[in-house]
Amino acid sequence: MSTETGPAIDAEPRSHRIVPGPKGLPFLGSLPQFGKNPLAFFERLRSHGDMVGWRFGPNSCVYIADPDCIGELLTETERSFDQPALGIAFRTVMGNGVVVARGTDWRRKRSLVQPSVRPKQVRSYAATMASSTVELADTWSAGERIDIKREMAALTQRIAVRTIFGVDTAADAEAMGRAMDVAQQEIGKEFAGIGALLPDWVPTPGRARIKKAAAVIDAEVGRVVARHRDGGDERPDLLSRLLTAVDETGAHLTDQEIRDETVTLYIGGHETTSSTLVWAWYLLARNPRVRTALTEELDRVLGDREPGFDDYARLTYTQSVVKETLRLYPTIWLVTGVAKAGAQIGGVPMPEGTRVWTSQWVTQRDERWFPEPEEFRPERWDPETGDDIAEYAWFPFGGGPRVCLGTRFAMVEAVLILAVLARRFELDVDPGVIEPVPALTLQPDREVMATVRTR
Repeated sequence: MSTETGPAIDAEPRSHRIVPGPKGLPFLGSLPQFGKNPLAFFERLRSHGDMVGWRFGPNSCVYIADPDCIGELLTETERSFDQPALGIAFRTVMGNGVVVARGTDWRRKRSLVQPSVRPKQVRSYAATMASSTVELADTWSAGERIDIKREMAALTQRIAVRTIFGVDTAADAEAMGRAMDVAQQEIGKEFAGIGALLPDWVPTPGRARIKKAAAVIDAEVGRVVARHRDGGDERPDLLSRLLTAVDETGAHLTDQEIRDETVTLYIGGHETTSSTLVWAWYLLARNPRVRTALTEELDRVLGDREPGFDDYARLTYTQSVVKETLRLYPTIWLVTGVAKAGAQIGGVPMPEGTRVWTSQWVTQRDERWFPEPEEFRPERWDPETGDDIAEYAWFPFGGGPRVCLGTRFAMVEAVLILAVLARRFELDVDPGVIEPVPALTLQPDREVMATVRTR
């Protein structure tokens, strides 16, 4: 599934200039408003224009909302924009993996990690995705009450430890899962709070919790890596491929690099897919027409059998349900970069050191690019009859040279899980609005309870 969505709507290029945004406070800038509700704050910036100046603490920032400008930011990363120095919580968990690394270090790591998630490899993981979901489906029964958030998290954790680590015990999934839950919460709190401006050496309760969680993650990954090294047998999992990968000089990834890339893949294969599926069930329960269209496709394509990798291409409406879910509730909800000397966007110079921000949440709900933007309408993604969607108006996986390496893995996983479960069940989600909470990924603000109904 490509992140390219079609030709731009406007034939004429749009002219841009930076307009002033909120004035903010001395030293803090607009950090208090951002920290209170980042999504609402980005919406407020968008109301000023497509290119808005503001301050994040002492840092000079520009917010962009136009797809052409977003495309420039994404495609010029590494050449005109650097990755920002993210908070100590994020770096403690993620290390210096491919998501964080810069320049030559990033290019080397990407070349080593990318072969593990190419389409050929994703095909080999599809059977595990489907069989793990069937195991979950076999435990559900009509009338049962479930917490969808908990069920989807447990499922994607199980798939992650099987495909990434090549292990299959509940302990492996649960220990990593609990630690990652803590890590995600603390990263979100630090990023949107005063912790974003504190020096790394300042101790806080949140930083103590993140260190404890990272120690658990390190121990679990180290234990599994040692098991792989001692085993000697060739394995088909992602970790084994990382252990055997060599760069152009013949060098392997170090133990620390293995740890960092493993955690990166785990988050990409578990956290993002789990969140997407929760939001998909929430939207399906509130849109019976879409639910009916989804089951009609599943019945037509699958009949009475479970899906496999080859069905992914045939399940076009199911893919559209996932894409439309990612439009309304993008798990990765912001992108940011730091301007290098000579950088510009939309023909407007960006002074060196300027931090440029954009948000999937805002642009993907902009009525200029998506008619009736609040409606859950998968048909807009139909390649023949759907909307003309500007490139980079939809960018849940980023784009350009740093596009998410796990895009294919995540899309196949979400489609196959939805296909297995929706073919058998309907989930009646409890009434009430569920609000998104921007942590490391976009999370529901509470339990998502539902009653299981067999079809």
